[in-house]
Amino acid sequence: MHTKLDIILPAHNEEGNIHLIYEQLVNALASTNYQYTILFVDDGSTDKSLEHIKELAKKDNKVKYIELSRNFGHQNALKAGLDASIADIIIMMDCDLQHPPHLINELLRNHELGYEIVRTHRVDHEETGYLKTKTSTLFYNLVNKFSDISIEEGSADFRLISGGAITYLKSFNEFDLFYRGLVKWIGFKQISIEYKAEKRYSGVTKYTYNKMLSFGVKGFTSFSTKPLYFAAYLGLFFASMSLLYIPYIIYTFYMGTEVHGWASVIATVAFFGGLNLMILGIIGFYISKLFIQSKNRPHYIIKASNL
Repeated sequence: MHTKLDIILPAHNEEGNIHLIYEQLVNALASTNYQYTILFVDDGSTDKSLEHIKELAKKDNKVKYIELSRNFGHQNALKAGLDASIADIIIMMDCDLQHPPHLINELLRNHELGYEIVRTHRVDHEETGYLKTKTSTLFYNLVNKFSDISIEEGSADFRLISGGAITYLKSFNEFDLFYRGLVKWIGFKQISIEYKAEKRYSGVTKYTYNKMLSFGVKGFTSFSTKPLYFAAYLGLFFASMSLLYIPYIIYTFYMGTEVHGWASVIATVAFFGGLNLMILGIIGFYISKLFIQSKNRPHYIIKASNL
């Protein structure tokens, strides 16, 4: 009996990549003995991505699709595919060909060596922007320093998951999903392999700097409560420092010295006001996560599927 393998590919406006990634996947899997399915999750595309996927599905019964009712985001699209899968092994990857399909054989070889989870971490090509590289490095340094997990720099949503790891990963129902952290957090026997990121074949990246910042904040707050402690300690520090001002007040009172410098007073008030707002903002991030989670809304809505 052949082992069942599902390739889950979230797709949002990837009409120029659908056919090519399908061909490369078929070529990569041709030499394997796995009973595979290529599962596209159309995440509210507004181009002809879904049409191309349906064309492939008519020609090849190994091609399946899930059409979401709107764009729910990359992580939720991954969850839709994960929830729908009944395979023994799942490989998650992007549709833009930056996750090279030929690397699937390397993932499978590591799985056959006994690893239940095979992760990947990206090595950027020379054309990668300086700002993107530095912000990525900063994000992973902060996550590793302030949380209880350690994630390799350049970790990608290109991974193999198998066995019990699939069951536990499906069970997570938190609203701000961050699979790069969750996969590392659940444990099991894991290994990470390196790959060189290819250039996007067609279309434009969906991760603008604003989206990357939002994704980074969600990932950071999902695995660390230390910013809350930092805010508390920072407030305590400045409150203690303010006590040092008491001897100066007593001195000027007895000496009858007139206090000058309203500008310095305004600057001090503005500084501490900004500090308070920053601390409230940190707390607000966590409260907003609790508020959204309490609504218990579904992560996605399936409009149509051929599963």
